[in-house]
Amino acid sequence: MKPFAALTEAASGVWRHDVMKSLILLPAATALLVLSACNSKPEKPEVIDINPDPMAAELANKGTIELPPSIKAEKTFRCKDNSLVYVTFFQGNKQVFVKAKKDATPTVLKAAKDGEPLVAEGGWKLTGDTAHITLDQPGKGSQTCKS
Repeated sequence: MKPFAALTEAASGVWRHDVMKSLILLPAATALLVLSACNSKPEKPEVIDINPDPMAAELANKGTIELPPSIKAEKTFRCKDNSLVYVTFFQGNKQVFVKAKKDATPTVLKAAKDGEPLVAEGGWKLTGDTAHITLDQPGKGSQTCKS
């Protein structure tokens, strides 16, 4: 039985020797890993533009873009002659859409400033707010309408 005991002692000694060697190297390996992470970023990131924007200069010289106004209210007005007018008011009070029939193409009336009458070619003119308007239409003249 002695040969097996000697074999077991030799094997456990080798195992202990390997474990001890690993435990000694573990702090050194950890220190190297921590130090290798330091300053791993370059000073300036290198960017290679292989596909430059052909309109970059033109876009840089453009002015600011004004988005279209959002809808403030959509109203149906009954006028003095008992006709209906469909008006879409936009934020900023510089633009409205007017339709004489619900499914008709709208006429766009615009003003340069808030508070000025909204006008369009052909004799269109609108003044008022979302409750009462005065509308000049081509061929109908001026009339007041309320929602």
